[in-house]
Amino acid sequence: MQTHFLDLNHQSDEAIMDLIYNAMQFRNGKQVRLERSIYFANMFFENSTRTHTSFEMAERKMGIKPFNIDPNNSSTKKGESLADTVKTLQSIGIDGVVIRHKTTGWYEPLIDDDNISAVLINAGDGSGQHPSQSLLDLLTIYDEFKTFKCIKVAIVGDLLHSRVARSNAEILHRLGATLYFAGPDEWYPQDFEAFGTFTTIDNMIEDVDVVMMLRVQLERLNDDARENFTAIDYANVYGLTTQRAQKMKSTAIIMHPAPVNRNIEIADELVEAPQSRIFRQMQNGVYARMAILESILKQRNLIAEDNYENLN
Repeated sequence: MQTHFLDLNHQSDEAIMDLIYNAMQFRNGKQVRLERSIYFANMFFENSTRTHTSFEMAERKMGIKPFNIDPNNSSTKKGESLADTVKTLQSIGIDGVVIRHKTTGWYEPLIDDDNISAVLINAGDGSGQHPSQSLLDLLTIYDEFKTFKCIKVAIVGDLLHSRVARSNAEILHRLGATLYFAGPDEWYPQDFEAFGTFTTIDNMIEDVDVVMMLRVQLERLNDDARENFTAIDYANVYGLTTQRAQKMKSTAIIMHPAPVNRNIEIADELVEAPQSRIFRQMQNGVYARMAILESILKQRNLIAEDNYENLN
């Protein structure tokens, strides 16, 4: 049975809401009991603090035993394919593998391989999808507004290279939010026209309910783009400055997937301002990933039927 978690858009609206509600229950103290010992490997081929650590925390809270594998010290450095690495891990007894990889769609050849039975969880694929980040963002927005319909969301910055932007644009549009995009013209993917309106941050800052700023991903830019990038110019034209923040609705919130380039995408004093939910997003990340793990283990009948909750 191939049950993986690779793209939030593969989930039904009902399933997504179930994940959100279950994440809220985990946040309130819900616990589960596993049918047997479960082992997961975490392999991050790109740098990560939040996603990597929160997946490990979620695994530990669920009673899953994590193995953190450094790709730099793995046989992939000797030329072993990702598929063979996963097969090796499952042969040793690993039940699931959480993978972040620079290749967009890294999982596509693996899910078609009948010899791979381990759970695959996408922790980010190139400029493709970041489903667990999308779920924690949905949880953070739902905490605030208790709905997605009619909520106006601005996604601002490096839209072209951001898997967060793509994941969130697709799922928020589907759930009924009104989307606006802003950023450099050359970083705007034309297929985003299907999800919302491309404008400037100044044109919509007064009207939106959520301002989601994106990290400038200099590591994904070519040499000319990196050389021509000027932080001050970017902040003045595309960043969330204190002057722009003053124009936001009193009920609007500020989000950012982090890591934050302070005073580039967002003014330093706004990162922990009252309207900021940036660190709340990080907290929600643990519970969102617990909900993801639970949903996968349930499909494999690895959650005990006498599952119990502690809501104290």
